[in-house]
Amino acid sequence: MAEASLIFEADEYRGRIARLQGEMARAQLNALLLTTPADVFYTTGFLTRFWESPARPWFILVLEAGDPVAVIPSIGAELMGRTWITQIRTWNAPDPADDGVSLLADTICGALPEDARIGVPMGLETHLRMPLADYGRVARAIAPRAFVDASEPVQRVREIKSEAEIDKLRAICTVADRAFARVPEFAGPGRPLDRVFADFQITLLEEGADWVAYVAGGAGPHGYGDVISPASPRPLGTGDVLMLDTGAVRDGYFCDFDRNFSIGPASDAVRRTHEALWRATQVALDALRPGMRANDAHRLMSGELERLGARALGGRLGHGLGITLTEWPSFTPADETELREGMVLTLEPGAEVAPGRILVHEEDIVLRAQGPELLSSRAPEHMMEIGG
Repeated sequence: MAEASLIFEADEYRGRIARLQGEMARAQLNALLLTTPADVFYTTGFLTRFWESPARPWFILVLEAGDPVAVIPSIGAELMGRTWITQIRTWNAPDPADDGVSLLADTICGALPEDARIGVPMGLETHLRMPLADYGRVARAIAPRAFVDASEPVQRVREIKSEAEIDKLRAICTVADRAFARVPEFAGPGRPLDRVFADFQITLLEEGADWVAYVAGGAGPHGYGDVISPASPRPLGTGDVLMLDTGAVRDGYFCDFDRNFSIGPASDAVRRTHEALWRATQVALDALRPGMRANDAHRLMSGELERLGARALGGRLGHGLGITLTEWPSFTPADETELREGMVLTLEPGAEVAPGRILVHEEDIVLRAQGPELLSSRAPEHMMEIGG
């Protein structure tokens, strides 16, 4: 009889746990304590929108050998039982007096020696999804066992995607590609921007997304002011540039790329900036290889923009992608993370069109031995135009 599993076959998760255990051994860790939605999903396949409720903590304990132990609220027992995890301990939550603290401490003490080092991700791009006071109570209850930082082991494993994961990422990118192709159906002169955003989300769902966790963008004459603001009811006008950016989800995996559209003919400045961004992206597509660093990707794209007379935006020019909308590394001058085969990344150069007006261009890739492979369909070199 096949093992129960969600999203992937159980062997996919066993391979992940084996790689985590290898990193744990190198870091001299006896266990990992994982609390975030992404890490729980990554190790178990437990996929739910119930994470939107902050009322309950959830815990996965990865040991030096064998399968993980889930210590979770009883409301999740049935769904966790449909994953490959067999060791499931529950309590009735939320419990204001003891919300899993005693059960988690007993599980740790029963499984680990007194000198155990228990890794918890504590660094950049991590957070602790449990009350800080309860974390302190668990730490005191398990002493002399100690919590230590395990950001590096977890990140080094998660940043390399299996072929099964890459297939999921390619599938959600294909969904977004189809939705972007339909933008002219609902965007045009006189159409309110907030209605365009709503219709774009509807289209993503129609094309196969499970949900749309993120939609952002902007619109304005000769570009937009930022890429994170909520949509306003302002109607699109001739001469505006519309940008839509999505983090849609399918089977727990995100896409993250954008497309730009000119409402009517694009101005010369917009055309030049868009083509510079396209060429900067192409330079990275041609040159990136495993063994390079994250800051090399930034250098390639910002250098090409400078060569073409475009002013690159500050901040990062791309990042990792997977079971969260953005993952490590970041393409900045300061990030020296080694780029490795199997990383899924975004290339996201941005440039100023005029003071207060910008364009951003983004594609999703997987880094292969021979260079990047596109997961999103390549945007046209010339700005797409809607209406006349």
